Amino acid sequence: MLYTTTSVRYTTTSVPRPGSGFSGTVDVRVRAFAARRTPRVRRAVADPARPADWTITWTLEQEGRAVRLFLVHEGFDPDDPARLMARKIMDGGWRSHVMRAPGKALERLVKQP
Repeated sequence: MLYTTTSVRYTTTSVPRPGSGFSGTVDVRVRAFAARRTPRVRRAVADPARPADWTITWTLEQEGRAVRLFLVHEGFDPDDPARLMARKIMDGGWRSHVMRAPGKALERLVKQP
């Protein structure tokens, strides 16, 4: 069952990317979740001059003794060159940082006494 919510909100900051119109500040709101399976968050660039509104859905699926993580990042305007550049930049970050992080966290847990 997917539960909807709007009560969990926070702001993140990152390195600004002036060439893509990214100010470096992102307002995040949890939109929905399924316990132990699916968080869905809305990320909005907090820049009134260049607003952006994306939805990221993480889904965990059990496969035998393992769990697979699926990630869907939606809301890019295909007619906006700056937003397409932002998508390209974020795609690299998802692949190089975010998707590797769970494995690194598990390695640290296994090494703990």
